[in-house]
Amino acid sequence: MRRLTLLLACSVALAACHPTTETSWQGYAEGDYLSLAAPAAGYLASLDADRGHRLAPGELAFTLASDPDVEAAAGADARVASAHQHLHNLATPHRRSEIAALEANVRAADASAVLADAEFHRNETLAARHLVAVEALDEARSRRDAARASLAAAQATLSMAEESLGRTAEVDGARSDLAAAEADAAEKHWAVDRKRVLAPAAGEVADVYYRPGEWVPAGAPVASLLPDGRRRIRFFVPETAVATLVPGTRVWARCDGCAKPVAATVDYIAATAEYTPPVIYSRDTRTRLVFRVEAAPLPTQADALRPGLPLDVSLTP
Repeated sequence: MRRLTLLLACSVALAACHPTTETSWQGYAEGDYLSLAAPAAGYLASLDADRGHRLAPGELAFTLASDPDVEAAAGADARVASAHQHLHNLATPHRRSEIAALEANVRAADASAVLADAEFHRNETLAARHLVAVEALDEARSRRDAARASLAAAQATLSMAEESLGRTAEVDGARSDLAAAEADAAEKHWAVDRKRVLAPAAGEVADVYYRPGEWVPAGAPVASLLPDGRRRIRFFVPETAVATLVPGTRVWARCDGCAKPVAATVDYIAATAEYTPPVIYSRDTRTRLVFRVEAAPLPTQADALRPGLPLDVSLTP
């Protein structure tokens, strides 16, 4: 009997010296929430998804009142239309009637120049005979020079119109004005669009912080969304077993009430150890160091994990 007692004691001591590696660990589900907010302030016009409501990607979550922004966008659109019309008028070649009018101006200026030139020569002859005053000759010369200048200007205007070179700089300026108007309109419409906040991913509205009619400051979250793809499995592995896990390892999580194990893929292992968190009540692990490990569940099973749900995680299904 004494020999049997000694053998049992030795067996227990050997087992203590060579502990078996654990393949099941305790953890819980965690959620990485998204805050849904608008970049501008305004009154909350509608709350389209209340607490607990599921949203599909692109579905409307809430809307802020956008009356001033809509009016500003309408004004910007009007300025774009005006800039388009101005550019079109400048870029369109001169009409035949415009060319005809310019040609008529040239003929009129030419006639005036001929008349002024004849008058000058007549006064020049009379002045040589001392029949007119010198001042009259100077006035005739001035009228002749002015008529010649008017003729040159009319001819230049006609030439530019015929060659479509007269409005190049004006067209470039109008094109720049149009680009500036379009940029301003795009900014105004962006402000209007951002008053309607859509769900960036499929998920569940976890909480709401404002109700319709309340003033919402710029950037203040109106609701928090828990996307299905951002539910996490967080568990803690003793230092003796952490080497068995690497990013990409498949694990399975079980919970009370789960119809079947939830498959997940390890994507994070803490670089440093920590003490066993107080939420884990296992007596034989609470005094040892553990490493925090996180895994992403399969998207088709993620919605079964409620944040805070206790889990048992293992390497086998």
